[in-house]
Amino acid sequence: MLDFNHRPKLSDKINLLIDKALTSEHSKQTSRDYLGASRLGVSCNRALQFEYTDTPKDEDQNFTGRTLKIFQAGHVFEELMIKWLRLAGINLITQKQNGNQFGFAVAGGKVKGHIDGVIIDAPEDLDFKFPMLWECKSLNDKSWKDVVKKGLAVSKPIYAAQVAIYQAYMENQIEGICKNPALFTAINKDTAEIHFELIDFDQELAQKTSDKAVKILCATEAHELLPRIATDSTHFECKFCPWQQRCWGLKL
Repeated sequence: MLDFNHRPKLSDKINLLIDKALTSEHSKQTSRDYLGASRLGVSCNRALQFEYTDTPKDEDQNFTGRTLKIFQAGHVFEELMIKWLRLAGINLITQKQNGNQFGFAVAGGKVKGHIDGVIIDAPEDLDFKFPMLWECKSLNDKSWKDVVKKGLAVSKPIYAAQVAIYQAYMENQIEGICKNPALFTAINKDTAEIHFELIDFDQELAQKTSDKAVKILCATEAHELLPRIATDSTHFECKFCPWQQRCWGLKL
């Protein structure tokens, strides 16, 4: 007779092996030595400065196996979305002819970004203008519904800044990409529902985001610590910051 009481123990053992393997694999990756354009929408300049300088996170804030699984699952959803869009007749390019991902580097390589793709053709009834930036995110049900209800700019300002800076900096490589609306795609990881939103180029947001990057780079080179976003460690953004203890342990 099967003993079902052993099932949870077996799951725990295998999950532990997977988590250890993922964290070990992640620990061998080379740390970034640049500001990632996808992160420039983060509100706190000090947090971005810590990220840019690869400052060690609080002990309990390193990536867990569960977090790494969520990240990798996101890539799988993106690959599915690419396939689905192409099946629907949308000509989406995700790689250059040499096989590399589309991207850019500015400020001597200290600010870099890689885009998900470029749409160069689509069914006429969609009335798209080409080329158009394509950005894709996979979200849980609550987060997905918030984007659908409020729109990208209000619901996810970090992603909105990402789209704006991508449109701005990719213009030199893909002429017209900042003139045409980007197609933002959000996949509900719980229900497989898909939300599409056209995002007009926000030049003011792109400039503001670029200026933020310059500010972080200049302050770091001058060995100056940028101010916190809040005056209290219980601020909601501070609560979820991986450098909360380190940051509030400093006098400045």
